[in-house]
Amino acid sequence: MASLKADRDRFGQLQQILLDMESCLELLEGEEDPSLIQEFSSLQEKADRLTRNFELEHLLGAEHDRANAIVNINSGAGGTESMDWASMLLRMYTRWGERQGATVELVDIQVGEEAGIKSATLRMEGEYVYGKLKYEMGVHRLVRISPFDANKRRHTSFASVSVYPEIDDAIEIEIKESDLKVDTYRSSGAGGQHVNKTESAIRLTHLPTGLVVACQMERSQHKNRATAMKMLRAALFHQEEEKRKAEQQAHEGTKSDIAWGSQIRSYVLHPYQLVKDYRSDWETSQSQKILDGDLDDLIEANLGFFAKGGKTEA
Repeated sequence: MASLKADRDRFGQLQQILLDMESCLELLEGEEDPSLIQEFSSLQEKADRLTRNFELEHLLGAEHDRANAIVNINSGAGGTESMDWASMLLRMYTRWGERQGATVELVDIQVGEEAGIKSATLRMEGEYVYGKLKYEMGVHRLVRISPFDANKRRHTSFASVSVYPEIDDAIEIEIKESDLKVDTYRSSGAGGQHVNKTESAIRLTHLPTGLVVACQMERSQHKNRATAMKMLRAALFHQEEEKRKAEQQAHEGTKSDIAWGSQIRSYVLHPYQLVKDYRSDWETSQSQKILDGDLDDLIEANLGFFAKGGKTEA
């Protein structure tokens, strides 16, 4: 009901903007007022943005597309280079979430010895966050001149991203206590002096599947455990969904284009600037814009690509 009301309110907002644009045009027919021209231009930008959002959300009709998202980033082989690349991806997705008006919460982070991060987990709360990020799952490749190489050589780094929806309490996922291995440890992330005083951080290992989740950003061990359990439920649900899809694709004789571990995108910073998605063939030379979290065009291209069944136009 809340989502439908939000859609109705946004549609009403768009209708009002169009009426205001019409009024501006009527006034401009009688007098070419620069301030009215500027107002019309501003209204047109708002109308374009709202219309584009409606079109984008039309592509987001899957069951959990409206859900909050849990984003996990892991550095690949390559030591400090890959850890630094993982931290760049963490910044990119954090900034994207903030641009969306989503609540972005860092729930776990393992920092690198010299620089960057070994892994990090973000929780993003907002409408359609999971639907927009779901095709970010896979391996991301960076090519650049290494800031850690005294000889200024070009390096290639890899990091993996996984995204799954946060499951609401109405969906039953049974987790037996006997299936859990619980580890407590001192937090290593940001959070002030209090964060390292007690073993409040929690790591849960689901023994039957081997899934591991961790949370360390709260002062309370109880709160960290509750968040970790929520993440584990989401991960188990996502695993079952992926298993079901794989079985269906095997039955249909098709192969998934977004299987875990596939390289989905390259970010080239040297010898030229290029971000290229290998699935939709979308690309841009504005690499820094992408790394600053301006992902909307890229996300829209991939949603359109997969809405057509993962086929490019001839």
